[in-house]
Amino acid sequence: MELSLRGTDFLGSFDLIWSKDLDEYKKNKLNLFVLKINSNEFDYDLLVDMLIDPVIDYSISRQVKEKYKDRAGTLSKKAREKFVEYTRNNGELGELLLFCFLESHLGAPKILTKLELKTSTSHYVNGADGVHFLKLENGNYQLIFGESKTYEDMSRAISDAFESIYNFKNGKNEKGNSKSGMHYEKSLISDNLFKESFSDEEREFLESLIYPTKERKFDVDDAFGIFIGFEVNIEKKDKAMPAPDFRNKIKALIIDEVTKRIKYIQKKIIDFDLQGHNFYIYVLPFTDIDSKRKIIMEAITK
Repeated sequence: MELSLRGTDFLGSFDLIWSKDLDEYKKNKLNLFVLKINSNEFDYDLLVDMLIDPVIDYSISRQVKEKYKDRAGTLSKKAREKFVEYTRNNGELGELLLFCFLESHLGAPKILTKLELKTSTSHYVNGADGVHFLKLENGNYQLIFGESKTYEDMSRAISDAFESIYNFKNGKNEKGNSKSGMHYEKSLISDNLFKESFSDEEREFLESLIYPTKERKFDVDDAFGIFIGFEVNIEKKDKAMPAPDFRNKIKALIIDEVTKRIKYIQKKIIDFDLQGHNFYIYVLPFTDIDSKRKIIMEAITK
């Protein structure tokens, strides 16, 4: 199966500061990205430009994309209408960014997004922010369930993300609805495969990722992709600095803030008894996070 994001330079919006292993077995990876800096400000306009096309891949199923493949304008309009309708009550920039990072950085193709799953059933609660799969070097696979949190406080975002994953894994939700959690999500994926324009071979392969068969020649483990957005405070006086000095200072500040939370992340994995899973964590700082999130969402849907 091909990646949904093709021909996009989404990663060109960022500098990758580092990727760190969080455990001795190198199962868990923390990726720290920072938006490109232009004239001592994060370049949000560049990010918006790089999200215009991914909104289509995030919002629209492969079946609809195939139907309108020769009508780019109509496809774009339908994608934005669907995205606006969904985000009116559920809007989360983090879901879209996580989808983009998992596809473009990790190389994990989308199976279904939360938008597609949630709009397929009124009973969908406490679900993942999308489902991807990843082929490993040993020939085995991982099903990657997404979780995104975009808060002013990074520690709260981390804590809530792992708590959500714990609840998702164990089928817990605030509404008391039994139709939630990882097992239910897998059944939803299976049901929705027939609504997608997968070939018979692709559909059979995806089914085998979800449900083991005696013919299956590989193992599949459940993993998680996490996006953490947080707010970084930049002092006004620093904006007067020469551009190279500003970049160095801000990146050093961000590195310090994230590095201080590494042990906290490791602790949360243990606290919620999630050590058996692989985690692919993406961390991105924002300035004025609430207002910038709203501005970005409005810009990519107008």
